[in-house]
Amino acid sequence: MLPLLKPFRDEAKAREICSLIEKLSGDRAYRIVHVCGTHEDTITRFGLRSLLPRNVEVRMGPGCPVCTVSPGHIENAINLAEEHGVILTTFGDMIRVPSPRGSLAEARARGADVRVVYSIHDAVRIAEKTDREVVHFAVGFETTAPTTAAELLAKPPENFSVYVAHLLIPPAMLHLLELGEAPIDGFINPGHVSTIIGVRGYGEIERRFKVPQVIAGFEPLDILIAVAMILKQIADGRGEIENEYRRAVRYEGNVKAQRLMEEVFRVVDTAWRGIGVIRRSGLALREEFEEYDASKRFELETSESYEMPEGCRCGEVLRALIYPWECPLFQRVCTPETPVGPCMVSREGSCYIAAKYGVEG
Repeated sequence: MLPLLKPFRDEAKAREICSLIEKLSGDRAYRIVHVCGTHEDTITRFGLRSLLPRNVEVRMGPGCPVCTVSPGHIENAINLAEEHGVILTTFGDMIRVPSPRGSLAEARARGADVRVVYSIHDAVRIAEKTDREVVHFAVGFETTAPTTAAELLAKPPENFSVYVAHLLIPPAMLHLLELGEAPIDGFINPGHVSTIIGVRGYGEIERRFKVPQVIAGFEPLDILIAVAMILKQIADGRGEIENEYRRAVRYEGNVKAQRLMEEVFRVVDTAWRGIGVIRRSGLALREEFEEYDASKRFELETSESYEMPEGCRCGEVLRALIYPWECPLFQRVCTPETPVGPCMVSREGSCYIAAKYGVEG
């Protein structure tokens, strides 16, 4: 184990924190929601749920960018590759996500030129070496949006464009609270996103709902400390944003990255798979960058469809209503090898993570 990780994986300290959690929790039930696939991986990998009192639940919400991309966006991406004959690039997990027209992997099997890249810069390099149209299917939360903005500001070649499906996390958190489908006693806020938007990025949630929020790192003790901090806020009658991940997250966030996004993107309403249309939760290119906008260049219309395949309950998983193993398809029909819903495709999806570590309830 790396020396830097040892303090965050100390068993004795973990037991101390769990004792504190038990004292703070008392007899009432608590539902804490996080919105980060890496948090879910840590929680499941290290069995943190088994260390918590039975009355303290930690569920994953819409923290998987691949899982929440709407089928309409995927259908358009397939259309670009098959009907318009472009070279379509995107990230690895995205090509296996199902839509009514199948997946990008199936389109590739039918002969479409769909390529996996590690970054949008790789896609630009492909465009520089060909005369064909290259479209990058740009997905991800606030963590990847600045890289899209930076590449467009660098003036890529004329045969390059992006099909934007970037999503924003705080509006999704607000939407869960507004839906009110189940009580949410606190949020563990995502570390990666928070490095970009900072503590202040969650201010509207604090102002409107006064629900406890703790930005957490990705090690076991980070998450256990965040749970204890949320319970302490509740015990004190507070509903604030606290920053457990101070070693990486500043109050103001990454101002340079924020400026890049503001210069290139405008905020729009958009559909989240399994949730629906969320107000001001997506990004679209500003008018000044329309020459790089694949939706304009190829006259695409994006459906607001967000339905799940028949029998799939990924939508309820994404809305923190059920655990993956409560879906009747989990590890029966739907497996990492044969995914039915998007939560089983992505390495950040809670169903994939539960299957990976053999969790069955």
